[in-house]
Amino acid sequence: MKKSKKTRNRPLNINDITIIDDSKLKKAITAAALGNAMEWFDFGVYGFLAYVLGQVFFPSASPSVQMVAALATFSVPFLIRPLGGLVFGMLGDRFGRQKILSITIVIMALSTFCIGLIPSYATIGIWAPILLLLAKLAQGFSVGGEYSGAAIFVAEYSPDRKRGFMASWLDFGSIAGFLLGAGLVVLLSSLFGDEQFHDWGWRIPFFLALPLGFIGLYLRHALEETPAFQQHVDNMEKTQPENSVDQPATLSLKEIFTKYWQSLSICVGLVIVTNVTYYMLLTYMPSYLSHNLHYSTDHGVLIIIAIMVGMLFVQPFIGLLSDRIGRKPFIIGGSTCLFIFAYPAFLMITSDIIALIFLGLLIIAVILNCFIGVMASILPAIFPTNVRYSALAISFNISVLIAGLTPTAAAWLVEESGNLYMPAFYLMVVAVIGIITGFKMKETANKPLRGATPAASDRSEAKEILSEHFNHIEQKVEDIESQIDQLQKQRQNLIDQHPKLD
Repeated sequence: MKKSKKTRNRPLNINDITIIDDSKLKKAITAAALGNAMEWFDFGVYGFLAYVLGQVFFPSASPSVQMVAALATFSVPFLIRPLGGLVFGMLGDRFGRQKILSITIVIMALSTFCIGLIPSYATIGIWAPILLLLAKLAQGFSVGGEYSGAAIFVAEYSPDRKRGFMASWLDFGSIAGFLLGAGLVVLLSSLFGDEQFHDWGWRIPFFLALPLGFIGLYLRHALEETPAFQQHVDNMEKTQPENSVDQPATLSLKEIFTKYWQSLSICVGLVIVTNVTYYMLLTYMPSYLSHNLHYSTDHGVLIIIAIMVGMLFVQPFIGLLSDRIGRKPFIIGGSTCLFIFAYPAFLMITSDIIALIFLGLLIIAVILNCFIGVMASILPAIFPTNVRYSALAISFNISVLIAGLTPTAAAWLVEESGNLYMPAFYLMVVAVIGIITGFKMKETANKPLRGATPAASDRSEAKEILSEHFNHIEQKVEDIESQIDQLQKQRQNLIDQHPKLD
């Protein structure tokens, strides 16, 4: 919805700056991060149990085909994520972020829980993998609106000067969820032994999704709508009172693609380089270490867990630093390092020397931190409030659809070529996408969300923002006056050289 010319041209004043309630901000981050943690808890469990799930649901296949089939079941739900993103995105822009996030976490918890209930292939035959696929499709549909909505929720609740740090906790939750899933797999497999774990122990991690989902639902249901969306609704009431408060105007899908195609392409590039790296390290590598490099499953999992613990400490630091030096340096620098170091990292990983294996994985992990440390603060900032959920959810999930094929594609490439370095080449290709996107994107650090007024932590910070705003205007006036002086001098020089022009 366009503001009137009078509204757009009105000078900024202290009352236009949103003061963010610190206690509400903390609750928003906790609620959003918990839902994201649950999403990645399932991804972690599924990735680390791929070898077991292959045996349970695809017992007649060879070990190689079992693993590829289990990872394919992981990847197929990504096909439905864009549909979930479209549905929940449109609803989120129309009815608000809080309501939709409460719905997505319920669907996600129930579908994950149901995976633990599915009988094995030996019990119900072909229905076992079919039911597994249906549960994963339900997950994919809900997750289509989950990360986008959670990132928007945190971004719209955060002060402009702290958005990088606050939003970094969202992916802190994803790493923590992944770590919890992986750690639980290792703990249960060691407690029960291989036989009992393969028979029924693998189901326990999926059952835990239900209580986690109820906790997340309670936290999200208790939250108020984000200040940015509420401001958008209030503006809609003032400019067009006949519109319902609960149904602010939104653009059609065609209008979104036509008007915001540049922002959509930036989002796609950022998500591809981030999520391909993510899935390669945290979903594919456990199977790569056990199946292709012949490490014991527990051995490979423990190395990945140690890497993820280190990532937890780095994650908030990246977000904090991005508020100081900007987001672009991390995207460009991370992508460049991925292109340069992907192959050396895999040389170390395949060296059969524990210290070098750990170092190779650590290199990829630090590069991944550069991406996920800033992703949740960049993506919501490149779209305006009225289409933010729709545009981000659609472009994000189209990108994830591509990135979600990473574990399956990497496993297939290695099996077909017999080349253990195919994952490195895969990463180098997406690194080029990241470099191009990093140079094309605009810096979003310390700026208001697109189309929104500034947001501050307190009134003192609001006064600083207002002072900077007027200083910026004064500088623009001085620049214009300087240009006018130069034009006047050029005019006078022309008159002096050609008196007839006077």
